[in-house]
Amino acid sequence: MRIGIIGAGHIGSTLARHFASIGYEVAIANSRDPDTLADLVTDIGGRIRAVTAEEAARTGEAVVVSIPYGRYRELPTEPLRGKVVIDTCNYYPERDGNDPDLDSDATTSSEKIQAHTGANLVKAFNAIYWENLRDHARPKGATDRVAIPLSGNDEEAKAAVAGLIRDIGFDPVDAGHLGGGGRKHQPGSRVYATELSSAETSALLSVA
Repeated sequence: MRIGIIGAGHIGSTLARHFASIGYEVAIANSRDPDTLADLVTDIGGRIRAVTAEEAARTGEAVVVSIPYGRYRELPTEPLRGKVVIDTCNYYPERDGNDPDLDSDATTSSEKIQAHTGANLVKAFNAIYWENLRDHARPKGATDRVAIPLSGNDEEAKAAVAGLIRDIGFDPVDAGHLGGGGRKHQPGSRVYATELSSAETSALLSVA
């Protein structure tokens, strides 16, 4: 599978490392020139290359968006339309500036990104500390696998993302639709920034 990654911060680069390590072709971009990612690409190795955000969006069969929420309007829209997009973003007013729609809970950050891009968007990898994402992958069948909650409106897109989560050593847990489900694993929720099993995560999501 070809994976595009827009955003080379902690989560984006960690996912790039995981995907490249299992043989996926990775195209990663940041907000600057691709040359600024040369050291990262060399360090990760494998089938990874640095590209522009536009090229990452066009190349990936699935595209990870891992940027500050406040910059989501900078995402290339045409190449993401109808594509599986994995949204790792969280809204932090102190960083992103206040968004009245989110402050009033009228909608969610993921729903706004979906509306902007027209993608089959799945929210995932937003509720785990990047160090845990880096260090706590476990092989299939391990009893200490950590759960990754995900939410989205397109069942096929969610299934594809769930498969990627399993591939890199974690257990996916479906939180539901993008709005209601997404609220269950956004900042301030009971499963946000936790390190729980799939059974523990499912139990918390069911009562959220």
